[in-house]
Amino acid sequence: MVYQGVILDVDGTLVLSNDAHAQAWEEAFAFFGYQVKFEQVRPLIGMGGDQIIPKFAPELSDRQGQGKKIADRRKELILTKFATNLAPATGARELILKMLSVGLRLIIASSATSQELSVLLKAAQIEDLLSQDEATTSDDAEVSKPDPGIVEAALSKLNIQPSQVVMLGDTPFDIQSANKASVGVIAFRCGGFDDSQLKDAIAIYNDPADLLTHYDSSPLASEATTRI
Repeated sequence: MVYQGVILDVDGTLVLSNDAHAQAWEEAFAFFGYQVKFEQVRPLIGMGGDQIIPKFAPELSDRQGQGKKIADRRKELILTKFATNLAPATGARELILKMLSVGLRLIIASSATSQELSVLLKAAQIEDLLSQDEATTSDDAEVSKPDPGIVEAALSKLNIQPSQVVMLGDTPFDIQSANKASVGVIAFRCGGFDDSQLKDAIAIYNDPADLLTHYDSSPLASEATTRI
C-alpha cells in the first residue's frame, strides 16, 4: 500500500526552531521569576505549553493566571525576537514540492498557535505551498503532543484511514502522538534528538534533504522500512 496523505510537524522538522523555543521558554520563565535552564526545557520541545509549564511549576496552567502570562511571553518572544533568525531545515521546500508533485495530500499538525504557524511557515520558505486552512494547531486539540489530539484532528480533516497516512516529525513526542492515533512516523535528526529517542519511528533521516535523496527507497514510495 502506498501512502495517500502526510501529516507534517513544523518545528524542528521543516524549520530549525527547537533551540529558539527552548530559549524563549527559559526567558519567559525568568521574566516571571522562575529559574528554568535551557538544558532543562530543551528535551521537552515538541510538547505544548500545557505540558511544559506544569513540569516546572505544577501549580500553574497555560490557560490562566501566571501560567498563561508565561505562555504568552514565550509566544511574544518567538514572534518578535527569534522569528527573524530562524532557518529552514535543509531540503524542506524541495521535499514539500516532491510530495505535492506525486499527489500526496499534506496537512500540518503543530502545537504552535495560528499566529506562530504563519511565521514558522515563512521561515521554512514554504508559506506559498501549504495553506493554513489545511492545518491543525493548538486551537484544534485540548491537549498537546504527546497526546494524540492534534494528529487525530489532522486525520479528521484529511478523511483518510490512519494506515494510509504517515507523519513527518523530529521529536519522540511526535512519534508518541502519532502512534497513539495509529499513524507511523518518519523522523528527522535535525530537530536535535538522537536515534535512541526516535527509535519508534518507521524510518529516520538526517533532514528533509536526506529523505528526498532516498525518496524512492523510503516508506513514502513503498512499505519498506528504512533506517539510514
